[in-house]
Amino acid sequence: MNIKLSIALLFLVCISNAQPQVLDRVVAIVGKNPLLLSEIETNLIQQKEKKELAENARCKIFEDLLFQKLLLAQADRDSITATDAEVDGELDRRIQYYVGMLGSEEKFEAFYNKRISVFKDELRDDVRNQLLAQKMQQKVTGEAKLTPSEVRAFYNTLPIDSLPLVNSELELGHIVRKPPITDEAKIAVRAQLEVYRQRVVNGESMSVIAALYSEDPGSAKNGGRYETVMRGQMVPEFEAVAFRLKQGEVSEIFETSYGYHFMQLVARKGESVDVRHVLMSPKISQLELIKAKEQLDSIRDAIVSGTLKFEDAALKFSSDKDTKQSGGLLINPNANSTRWELDEIAEMDQNLVFMLENQMKVGDVSPVINHVGADAKQAWRIVYLKSRTEPHKANMQDDYIRLLNMASFDRQKTLIKNWITKKSKSTYIKIDPEFNACKLEYNWIINP
Repeated sequence: MNIKLSIALLFLVCISNAQPQVLDRVVAIVGKNPLLLSEIETNLIQQKEKKELAENARCKIFEDLLFQKLLLAQADRDSITATDAEVDGELDRRIQYYVGMLGSEEKFEAFYNKRISVFKDELRDDVRNQLLAQKMQQKVTGEAKLTPSEVRAFYNTLPIDSLPLVNSELELGHIVRKPPITDEAKIAVRAQLEVYRQRVVNGESMSVIAALYSEDPGSAKNGGRYETVMRGQMVPEFEAVAFRLKQGEVSEIFETSYGYHFMQLVARKGESVDVRHVLMSPKISQLELIKAKEQLDSIRDAIVSGTLKFEDAALKFSSDKDTKQSGGLLINPNANSTRWELDEIAEMDQNLVFMLENQMKVGDVSPVINHVGADAKQAWRIVYLKSRTEPHKANMQDDYIRLLNMASFDRQKTLIKNWITKKSKSTYIKIDPEFNACKLEYNWIINP
């Protein structure tokens, strides 16, 4: 059983399950929990949409769902609960995801031909069961934290030909310089934004004003509208205003890391809101942009000449608060490490990949290059190539984090294997003969 798959099943969006099923039947019973043929077929369809399936995919899905039902049976015995707030939160998260994909709540309801409230009611029991199973699995596997000696012991058990091949990986640091925004530029943009705000207050359409003047590419084309905004989705300053307004009310001008805004509340829907906003950012003067580049050029010259260490320069001069304390090192969120594969770097900056592949050696510092950060503000940066590994078989010295993840996964599999063997002995399990031919990964004790 793929542990990631079993967890994915717990979070599976039950969109297809909300549709009418035809010729459904029970193909297994675990405790008092029936497993329906429709559950298997729905999962099969959803996986086909994502990837090509292996020959035994149907049997693997069957076993994953058996595991989920066994978790549910044990959760009932252990009196594990999922609160209404937890269920509602998960329902809102799932609905919000699909509303975002389809564009609006109206489009969502038109696509599925039912109101969101009805949709939630239909999915509520499924979501509650999935949350219960998730909690039970967390109880089974625990934190599964391993010590370095345990990771090494796991590594020593792996045959040489079973060690994963690790692609070339790079460690990168950067120093960012953002040109300062003058007080004059801030005053000017606030004054212009106040003109637009007054036009809305005096009766002009917020939608038209946003479409004409807002600098937010994500909403301007929709008249500045964001739908089903929930807490934690936007930056805190934006949310503080959005959830304080009354319907139809227009806010005062407020500031976020993206610039200056004003907002109108369109509708409040339980824990979410629909809003329209206009964003304008103070303009960086060409002179300040040139000065920032010249400053970074001087910093680079000092680093290359050896009179200033890159790490010290990052701490002293970088505008990137997330990296300056760690010597400018960039953290790869996919691996929770400082190592990056080239295709991961390409997702950030394709031009940087070309430079790293064709122009830079380990220890080199790039020329000053353009950089646009998460706040969409123009800046400059230099990039330091700290290290580069060649493709190789995983080893403890270079790939500890990767091996730790492998060892943790193996530990979880062992815990699950032992738990299934033990709990299936004391739980009523019956399987339809159709699935007797499946070669299951774990040792299920099936009642005759």
